[in-house]
Amino acid sequence: MAYDPENIFAKILRGEIPCSKVYEDDHVLAFNDIRPQAPIHVLVIPKGAYVSLDDLTERGTDEEVAALFKAVGKVARLTGATEGGYRILANIGENGHQEVPHFHVHIFGGKRLGHMLPKQ
Repeated sequence: MAYDPENIFAKILRGEIPCSKVYEDDHVLAFNDIRPQAPIHVLVIPKGAYVSLDDLTERGTDEEVAALFKAVGKVARLTGATEGGYRILANIGENGHQEVPHFHVHIFGGKRLGHMLPKQ
């Protein structure tokens, strides 16, 4: 999947589309999902044009990689997700059902989430 500079997250980063910001620093933006799947559902995105985790860790700086993961933990604390537990999820590529070609991590919390994949 190639990076598309017209994807919705790129437009949010450029200020073309508003978001409900939860956290921001020099490398990361976190905002509430517009279609939440749990009481807490926040997206954490790098400000750089990365399509996936492997893209970020291959081309990104150590500072960008660290900032993303530090932000996930900080947002979990800020939203109260750490109190009852939470899930992080990153859909990558076609088989991972990635819909937006900009790397992002979902933070879900605020309720019991159940199994992530069906039992086989």
